[in-house]
Amino acid sequence: MSWSEHHSQSEQLAAEAGLALQRRETALAHELYVKSAEAETKALKALDTSKVRTLGISAVSAVSLWYKGREYERAEQAACQWLATKLLPPFAVEQIKGLLQAIWNEEVREKANVQFTHGQVLVSIKGGEVVTGGAPLDLIVEKVQTIQSLYYRTTEFINNMPHRKHGQPIRAIQDACRPWLFQSSPGSYQFEVAVQEKPQQELFDDGKPKAREIAAQFLEILRASSEDPETALPEIVPDKEYRATFLKLTRNLAPSGKSFKEMEVRSAVEGNPITLLPAVREVIRQALKKDAPPKDEPAESHEETLQGVLRAVHLEKDWLEITVEDQLIHVEKVGESMDDIIGPMVNRPVIVKTVKDKKGRFFFRDIEPQD
Repeated sequence: MSWSEHHSQSEQLAAEAGLALQRRETALAHELYVKSAEAETKALKALDTSKVRTLGISAVSAVSLWYKGREYERAEQAACQWLATKLLPPFAVEQIKGLLQAIWNEEVREKANVQFTHGQVLVSIKGGEVVTGGAPLDLIVEKVQTIQSLYYRTTEFINNMPHRKHGQPIRAIQDACRPWLFQSSPGSYQFEVAVQEKPQQELFDDGKPKAREIAAQFLEILRASSEDPETALPEIVPDKEYRATFLKLTRNLAPSGKSFKEMEVRSAVEGNPITLLPAVREVIRQALKKDAPPKDEPAESHEETLQGVLRAVHLEKDWLEITVEDQLIHVEKVGESMDDIIGPMVNRPVIVKTVKDKKGRFFFRDIEPQD
């Protein structure tokens, strides 16, 4: 059989495995992924190595399929074998290195007394103050908190829960979808997010989404928010309140270009990463502006943007305070800003959009991190 025939057989088996996962037939899905990996391995043996791009795609596919089939030793052997050949194009080398780290992390997790979903999310932050293997702690803490908020909000959304205005998610949500951080492969600053699964999840009885489905939806919402917020996102998230929250959280993840230049988020087992650049912020700003309800402006007022450090927030009393060049400015009417959106920005540089009236009072319109 030719490469094409073996590869087609592999694709068919992988598709059947995906359907088995949707039916929650996990054992069958793993068996089909292993058969798919075997077919892809045969395809690689039949391939002319001069076809570099095809070779890279097929090699990544083989390693990924062994990984999905939970044959970690065979996945590691295939990864190391192909990396050692020096035949792969750069994109394949990068993806296989990421898979190799995911394999090692999976082996570590299997030895722990904690159960995680299969298929983690890799996050890479590059440029600016970020160096290989290191980044400012406050920057990383803020981004990690935002990613956690996105996971919790995704869980609430797909379980048809009312849009949470303030406070933390209920305990059942936190227990059902608890993100963990793991060290990832070197290269800028990278970490891996794995979602812990509870042995018994009452929240997800009666066919409700499992944690692995939440992880997949998290990526789908993040991609739509960053790449097509005006068309794709409304199809996935029809609710305006949820949609605005997802957009603001995604904007908070994206760089302004000062502390770092780029964030890349991708599945550990799939290609096609989500890339967040400074331009994403402006795209999301425009989408939020179009979708925002009209607001009453104070008489004889004008828009003013404040850049400084967020010093205090009191959402119940509807105000925040920001230090701008050693001057503490009080901003009123914070309104429907969420704890999980604004909370990680406290004591961090921020950009606050306001309206200033003729008495010199500032009224809140929007806030985002400045990096």
